[in-house]
Amino acid sequence: MRCGIGHLPGGCQRTMGLHCVLILCLFSGWAVGYKQGDNVTLYVNKVGPYHNPQETYHYYTLPVCRPEKVHHKSLSLGEVLDGDRMAESLYYIRFRENVEKKPLCTLTLSEIQVDELREAIEELFYFEFVLDDIPILGFVGYIEESGFLPHSHKVGLWTHLDFNIEYNGDTVIFANVSVKDVKPVPLEEGVGSVGGVGVGGGSLVVTHTYSVRWFESPLPHSRRAERLRDYSFFPKTLEIHWLSIINSLVLVVLLLGFVIIILMRVLKNDFARYNVEEEGGCDDLDQGDNGWKIIHTDVFRFPPYKSLLCAVLGVGAQFLTLATGIILMALLGMFNVHRHGAINSAAIVLYALTSCVSGYVSCSFYTQINGQRWVWNIILTSSLFSAPLFLTWSVVNSIHWWSGSTQALPATTVLLILGAWVLVGFPLTVIGGIVGKNRAGSFQAPCRTRNIARQIPTQPWYKHTAVHMAIGGFLPFSAISVELYYIFATVWGREHYTLYGILLCVFAILLSVGACISVALTYFLLSGEDHRWWWRSVLSTGSTGLFIFVYSVFYYRNRSSMSGLVQSTEFFGYSLLTALVFSLMLGSVSFWASLAFIRYIYRSLKMD
Repeated sequence: MRCGIGHLPGGCQRTMGLHCVLILCLFSGWAVGYKQGDNVTLYVNKVGPYHNPQETYHYYTLPVCRPEKVHHKSLSLGEVLDGDRMAESLYYIRFRENVEKKPLCTLTLSEIQVDELREAIEELFYFEFVLDDIPILGFVGYIEESGFLPHSHKVGLWTHLDFNIEYNGDTVIFANVSVKDVKPVPLEEGVGSVGGVGVGGGSLVVTHTYSVRWFESPLPHSRRAERLRDYSFFPKTLEIHWLSIINSLVLVVLLLGFVIIILMRVLKNDFARYNVEEEGGCDDLDQGDNGWKIIHTDVFRFPPYKSLLCAVLGVGAQFLTLATGIILMALLGMFNVHRHGAINSAAIVLYALTSCVSGYVSCSFYTQINGQRWVWNIILTSSLFSAPLFLTWSVVNSIHWWSGSTQALPATTVLLILGAWVLVGFPLTVIGGIVGKNRAGSFQAPCRTRNIARQIPTQPWYKHTAVHMAIGGFLPFSAISVELYYIFATVWGREHYTLYGILLCVFAILLSVGACISVALTYFLLSGEDHRWWWRSVLSTGSTGLFIFVYSVFYYRNRSSMSGLVQSTEFFGYSLLTALVFSLMLGSVSFWASLAFIRYIYRSLKMD
C-alpha cells in the first residue's frame, strides 16, 4: 500500500538542526521528573504493515485526528535513520491524573478516506506512539475472516484507546495502549447506516475518544528497560538460547582441536623429514624434496592486484575494530531499548573514526610489498565499502521516497552523513595511510624469492578455489547459524536483542574458526606445491559472506512474511552489504592467520 496521502509539512526536514552535537549527547539517558498535573507529551510517530518492519509511513498520512499545525520533535541521527518522525498529538495527558472517555476529535471521512483506512487495516497496519521515550504500539483497526459459505469479511476501526501508564515517584516507568472491551467502528463497503456513527452523502462521521489510567510501579526508573523487555506488543520469538550456543561451542572446540592436532602432527613429521639434512641454503632446489618446502623460493612472491588486496585487508581490519567496539559498548549498557536508534548513531560515528585503521593497515602493508601507487591505494581503500554503500542506499532511499515512507532520509540528514565522511572519515583514512606508509618496515620474508616463478603442477579437483571457498565459508557459517537467526529477527523484525554476552562469544568463535580453517586450507594448498596462497586465503574464509546472503534469501522466503517492493529492496540491498562486510572482515582475519602460519613454518626449517 502506498500511503503517500499528500506530503508532510516541512517541519520534519528541520529535525537534524542540532545533530552536530551527536557525540556529546548520544548516550544520555536522564530521567524526566514530573509533578502531579504536569503535561506528559505524547508523540505520534509512524504506521506501517505488520509484516514489513522497514516499510513505515508518518502517522499523519492516515486520515486521523491531527492538530491544525503539526509540530515535529527534534530527533537524533539514529532516530531519523530508524524511520522515526515524531510529532505532537492532540492527546492531552497529565501526570497521575486519570481520564475516562475524553473526546479527541470528530472526523468526517470521505469515501476515499474510508477506503484508505480499510486498505490499511487489511494490510495489518500498526501505529507507534512515544511517551517519555517509551514506544506505545497498537493496531489501527480490526479485521475478521470467518466462514466459507457464506464468507464473512469484517473490517473495523478502533476509535477509542485506553492508555495504561505506570509511574514510580515522579518518573514514568512504562506505558501501553489497549482496546479491551472496545467495539470497533465497522468500515464496510457501500456503507449505508452504521450504528454509533453518522453517515450521510457518502461520508462517515466518527468520534475518537481516549482514556488514561495511572498505576504505581515498584520498579525504579533505572530499571524501567526491564519492564519494556518483559512486555511485547508483538509475538515473542526470541528466547534465551544457551543450549544451542553451547552445542555450537562444543562442535567448534572439537573442530578446532581436530584441525590443530592433526596439523601439528603433520607439521612435526614434515619438520623431521625436511631437517634430516642440514646442508643446503635457502636457494637450494633439492629435486628429491616435495611438498611445501620445495616452493620456499616462491611462497613469498608478491601477488597480483596488490592495491586491491591491501584495501581489502584495511577495510576488513576497520570492520573488525568497528564490530568489536559496538559489542563492547552494548555490553556496557549503552544501547538500551529506550534509546531510539543509538546503535545506528554509534555505528556511523565509529565508522568515521575507525577509518584511520583501514588507511593505516592498507597503506602500511602496501608499502611492505613494494607498492608504488600509495595515493591510489588510499582512494581505493576509502571507497571499497563506501561506494557500494552509497549505490545501495541511493536505490533503497529512492524507492522509499517514491512510496512516501519515513525511511527516506531528509536532505539535511544526507548532508550530515556525507559531511561526516568527507570531513572525518576520508581525512582520517588519508592520515592513517600516511602514518602507515612512513612507519612501514620490511616484509620480513624468511626466504628469498627467485626472479622466475616455479611452474605449478596440476592440482586435483578438491584443491581448486571453488572447493576451498565452499569448505572455508561453510564451517564459519555453521558456527554462527544459530545466532544468525536471532540477529535477523532483531534487525528485520521487531525484537529487542539483549544477549550481547552470547553475541561476543559467537563473534570470538567465528573469528577463531575462520583463522584455523584458513591455516588448514593454506597448508593443503602449499603441500600441493601451489604458492598462490595470497588471494586464496582471503577468498576461502571470505566466502562466508556468500553463505550469509544465501541464508538471507532463505530467511526472507521461509522465516518471514515480508513482501512488496519497498521492503524487499531494502532487505536484499542491505543483506548484500552485510555479506560484503563479513567477507571483508573474515577475509582479513584469515589472511593474517595464514601469513603468520607461513612465516612460522618457513622460519622453523633449517636453511642455514
